[in-house]
Amino acid sequence: MEDCIFCKIAAKEIKADVIFEDDEVIAFNDIYPKYPVHVIVIPKKHIKSAAEAQIDDEKLIGHVMRVGAQLAKDKELSERGFRLLTNVGSDAGQTVHHIHFHVLGGEPLRPL
Repeated sequence: MEDCIFCKIAAKEIKADVIFEDDEVIAFNDIYPKYPVHVIVIPKKHIKSAAEAQIDDEKLIGHVMRVGAQLAKDKELSERGFRLLTNVGSDAGQTVHHIHFHVLGGEPLRPL
């Protein structure tokens, strides 16, 4: 999508602090972190949100989540805990309309 900042990051048109990349997924540190660990994991394919995902996207979204869980493990968050979440729509706090998962941790997380 031409106006999507995450698509531009995936296409290397905008710089990001990339910590993981493969053919389908890219992960980078959030520029406005809410916790000591705040990583954004996105599919390179533009999908507006979880509400817009199609059956054909199931494997890709599962891969995005697995990458997020592996990054949390790599950052030694697995034992103490971490949050892997996606927001859907403006009321939920989604500010970039490209499905993405936040990997949050490094300190006790506020309850939702």
